[in-house]
Amino acid sequence: MDPRRYTSSTFGSAQREPGNKWAFDYFLPARLPRQLALDDKTVLALSDADSALGYLQGLGQLVRDPDLLIGPFVTREAVASSRIEGTRASLSDVLKAEQLNETERTNDTAEVIRYLRASRLGFDLINKLPISQRLICQIHEALMSGVRGEEKQPGTIRTSPVWIGSGTHRIEDAQYVAPLPVHIPDLLSDWEDFVNDLDSKLPVLARCALMHYQFETIHPFLDGNGRIGRLLVGLMLVNEKRLTRPLLYLSGYLENHRSEYYDRLQAVREKGEIQQWIQFFLRAVRDQALDSVKRASGIVALRERYLTESQKDRSRVAAIVPLIFRNPYISVQDVQQAVGVSDQGARDLLSKAEQYGWITKYTTIGRGGRTLWAAEEIYNIIEDPLDYDTENQESRI
Repeated sequence: MDPRRYTSSTFGSAQREPGNKWAFDYFLPARLPRQLALDDKTVLALSDADSALGYLQGLGQLVRDPDLLIGPFVTREAVASSRIEGTRASLSDVLKAEQLNETERTNDTAEVIRYLRASRLGFDLINKLPISQRLICQIHEALMSGVRGEEKQPGTIRTSPVWIGSGTHRIEDAQYVAPLPVHIPDLLSDWEDFVNDLDSKLPVLARCALMHYQFETIHPFLDGNGRIGRLLVGLMLVNEKRLTRPLLYLSGYLENHRSEYYDRLQAVREKGEIQQWIQFFLRAVRDQALDSVKRASGIVALRERYLTESQKDRSRVAAIVPLIFRNPYISVQDVQQAVGVSDQGARDLLSKAEQYGWITKYTTIGRGGRTLWAAEEIYNIIEDPLDYDTENQESRI
């Protein structure tokens, strides 16, 4: 790490401790500011992001079954957040892998499914615990146990240095070296106080931006920091009552703007460019909130159509609807377990759903050759990029 690049001391400074067993340059973050004057561009970006988030919150309150939306959104976020860190698994790969035994999954899909479990745990814990070291350690343990990186001390604050941006893997060549372990307890304590400050006058979204920046800068774990840090944004918005359901996920935007994402974080450390970082963060919130509104509206409209169609039918085909919105890949075994019917009864319901055009027979997976049906209309809404055209969109399954 080149200390000469760190020209501003507003949000921290480059340090070196001669005689220490880790005698190299590293970055020591400053305490998070409890007050911060936002410039005009940031205020405008904040207004846009607040408005978009309000639309999303309103939709979540109006939907008859808001939990219907959470599964597809969480899965999409898990895929995007993991891809930022180098995992190569598509949305389709992960949805199909959920139908497999753990031993049949690839390393990449297993890693994303661990992220899904960590997300669900986080949104369960946020109803019981504040955002704290205890909470992040429990989520980290769920994320890192049993996958690549298990040797990186799941659920444990690191006790050795970490660095990023080194093509040679040498710490001397790193773009950024996180604070030494001795500083982490005090830094996390200040971070917790900032996140849970009920008297803060800073707007919630600006606090989220600062929270995420500081967490990524502290880098408290040996691995998994990025995924935990992005998950914390949704947790904080639910905790602050800005969302009643975890419907906002930023990783789709951050994956598409990965270089700028990392550059903006680094520019705060090197140059103190906090306004630019907050503006970038707020654009991500705005765009992803509007994307979520559009995607959720499509899901809700499709569900209502399916339920209306099923009302004309005397069979129990309506029981298929919640299953395919939870995961658009469905098997005979899924229907048997959920509806409580025989093998033939499940096949009859799947055949009826096929007649309605909800699903098509797709493929076989796993060692036992399990047959999957695919709900293409649902999948396309979940997977499609912003401004998708549902009428002219080709299947991507």
